[in-house]
Amino acid sequence: MNVLIIGNGGREHALAWKIAQSPRADRVFVAPGNAGTAADAENVDIPSADFGRLIKFAQENQVGLTVVGPEVPLTAGIADAFAAARLRVFGPAKSAAELEGSKVFCKNLLRHADVPTADYRVFRSAERAITFLREREDVPVVVKADGLAAGKGVIVCSGRNEALAAVDRIARAKEFGEAGNQIVIEERLDGQEASVLAISDGQTIVTLPPCQDHKRAFDGDTGPNTGGMGAYCPTPALDDAALRWVEEHVLVPTVHAMKRARRPFRGVLYAGLMLTNQGPKVLEYNVRFGDPECQPLLMRLKSDLLDVLEATIDGKLDSIAPPVWDPRPSVCVVMASEGYPGKYQTGRAIRGLEQAAKVPDVKVFHAGTATAAGQVVSNGGRVLGVTALGSTVAAAKLQAYTAVKAIRWDGAWCRKDISDRAIAAAVGK
Repeated sequence: MNVLIIGNGGREHALAWKIAQSPRADRVFVAPGNAGTAADAENVDIPSADFGRLIKFAQENQVGLTVVGPEVPLTAGIADAFAAARLRVFGPAKSAAELEGSKVFCKNLLRHADVPTADYRVFRSAERAITFLREREDVPVVVKADGLAAGKGVIVCSGRNEALAAVDRIARAKEFGEAGNQIVIEERLDGQEASVLAISDGQTIVTLPPCQDHKRAFDGDTGPNTGGMGAYCPTPALDDAALRWVEEHVLVPTVHAMKRARRPFRGVLYAGLMLTNQGPKVLEYNVRFGDPECQPLLMRLKSDLLDVLEATIDGKLDSIAPPVWDPRPSVCVVMASEGYPGKYQTGRAIRGLEQAAKVPDVKVFHAGTATAAGQVVSNGGRVLGVTALGSTVAAAKLQAYTAVKAIRWDGAWCRKDISDRAIAAAVGK
């Protein structure tokens, strides 16, 4: 079977790498891909927004399965377009992808489904949001742009002045464009964050091992929000009993609510959770594999990913064996360009990739890379996801950072504390 993966980030490199391991995969294409996918698969120079050319390519190259990585084409209806062309595609329809595409839709659905989440208010104008903030008690809140903003449209505020500034950025300055046409203001929850991803065919749910992402830019969870500076899997913050609770009170009610709303969910349902003193609460939903959570997850997956994806499309998840996981934990460290998540330069030559690849139990997934004059160069804010397995989280961290130290380019940086919370929890036992 020929497989087409749509996207050009670290998630898509991990998907290409894993799918290429299947004995049923013949050719694996990635559109448009990056320097890493060019090594593990075949790049196709078609942007993810060009549905017509992608469909034509899939038809002309006997593609038996298309896997959509990023949220933007999903929320724009790429799965519907492929299905209309009678092509098999993994990813939710546009109506179901609104769970990520609109935070207002998501929060309203959570409320109606009685899924635990933060109290919130929705505003269509900056003026009303500002009036609300000035008239209420000065307490910490989170201000969110309704639409997609590359993981940066969520501003965590410690008080009224920060919240007013956030409203101004989102609704008046239009820092995130049309995504700021509506604003969600919600109570700020305290606790650890965790990510629980599940695959659903609209009926059956297969829950994957829980991960912990590191959203803030700098060590100690400080600095601005990013698309993710690293992740590890599994996280001790959610034990088996807590994971079952999340399935029963979060994932199942959400899938049922989507079905009742005639928006059946088929694909990856990613719950971003805050583990509060009152129990887990949903911060947001994504409708695709997380990036960087996908990298440590697939590093541990021993089953054939193609089997799972096809069973989802066919509505037969209940008929396949549960996925088998490597018992060893995995850690992914994101290496970024200087200036990220703000302005950054690209085109910097990357050195040491061959040396890093020789570190045992390590895979360097490319996110923002390209090839220029025969060299791999930086081509984004988050450039690489250095991912490792280890007998313990501490061992996996050591392997990942050993590989990180081998890689160099002008302005490269990363957080130094990815997975430290899990290591501290293990020491405290």
